[in-house]
Amino acid sequence: MAEAPFNKHFPVSWEELHRNAKALAWRLIDRGPWKGIIAITRGGMVPAAIIARELEIRMIDTVCVSSYDHQQQRNATILKGVEGANAGDGEGWLIIDDLVDTGKTAEIVRKMLPKAHFATVYAKPAGRPLVDTFITEVSQDTWIHFPWDIELQFSQPIAKQRNG
Repeated sequence: MAEAPFNKHFPVSWEELHRNAKALAWRLIDRGPWKGIIAITRGGMVPAAIIARELEIRMIDTVCVSSYDHQQQRNATILKGVEGANAGDGEGWLIIDDLVDTGKTAEIVRKMLPKAHFATVYAKPAGRPLVDTFITEVSQDTWIHFPWDIELQFSQPIAKQRNG
């Protein structure tokens, strides 16, 4: 697949991610009760931990789907399905991910758990129809830099980035 044209960058701090995951928990609390959470690895693990704490959910499983090599999206591969949670068709379960981008991962997980409630912290327009609840929408050409993927360093002012 060709590399996506990411023209914008959206760095997310640990504090911002925590605040947005907690806001997602507020949106989800009245939709329960929930049987458990299924986190999509790897990005969904951190928000799932925060949401599990806030909603006092102890049953947590993962579904492992690999579809990116840094900013290069490729065909998705299921590394691990839902095994230990007895989630069935997903009814009463929360699927948590950090982001829905093109929706390819979401489509795979939706097929596994069609009745689960799918929630993400961030959503892009192409994947947005596949999630039930999210906090922040960003444009399709924006690359979100999650705190586990970044280090502090100098950044060019936007005007210099634009003018080359």
